Amino acid sequence: MRIYKTIKGIVIEKNATFFLVNDEDWDEFINDDDIVNKAKEIIKISKATENVWQNKDQHILPPVGNQELWACGVTYLRSKIGRQEESKDAGGGDFYAKVYEAERPEVFFKSTPHRIVGHNGKVSIRKDSTWDVPEPELTLMVTSSGKIIGYTIGNDMSSRSIEGENPLYLPQAKTYDGCAAIGPCIYLNEDGLATDTNIHLEIIRSNQNVFEGNVAISQMKRTLEELVSFVYRECSFPHGCLIMTGTGIVPPNDFTLAPGDEIQIKIDNIGTLINTVR
Repeated sequence: MRIYKTIKGIVIEKNATFFLVNDEDWDEFINDDDIVNKAKEIIKISKATENVWQNKDQHILPPVGNQELWACGVTYLRSKIGRQEESKDAGGGDFYAKVYEAERPEVFFKSTPHRIVGHNGKVSIRKDSTWDVPEPELTLMVTSSGKIIGYTIGNDMSSRSIEGENPLYLPQAKTYDGCAAIGPCIYLNEDGLATDTNIHLEIIRSNQNVFEGNVAISQMKRTLEELVSFVYRECSFPHGCLIMTGTGIVPPNDFTLAPGDEIQIKIDNIGTLINTVR
């Protein structure tokens, strides 16, 4: 099943049939450890709404209400190498090697809801940055109790020039208006995700493919539950939390995003998140 936040309300998709949920608040609906059974019960008593998806892409909103967005870094070997490369001149390369092997992962606050865009929204690159990339990431929907109840696609927009200048500049490299995209849905699966689940990134510029990459989530060094446990240490989330789990796809060092670029991120079973750089 997939849950969409739309301009018409919450929509549940099951087997390519769509059900509009009436009179439900997003924060209360999604922050439920038993959301799968709740969704099944709603489907039993609901009628399929054929007209929900006229101009489907125009209807979808970011699947976030009052949830904070957090992120985990250096969870894939490729990310560790990329971070070492960008920060070596500043003497920060060793930090990324150490955190990759450490018990405690890199965890940081990414965004408040109003800085997040959804499917077909416009992401941003900083005007004071010279080297910018998207970071395609499996993103978790976690309830207040710390239970993973769903999965979505995240784009962790990042300024490599600012972070590479000094690791202490990480908040400026990561958090700004339009710094993240989430969507298009929350994928519910009680059995979790298969280890061969693939993340695919494609960047299109002037109708030409300028970068493409793939990674399986099996390449992630840490478990999803481990990442959640560190985010939730000493932090409470009354509406639940969205957690980006790191990237294993890093464009080459001579690549930087430009206004007008289209970023397409696809994750098996979840869907495709498409954004344009403004």
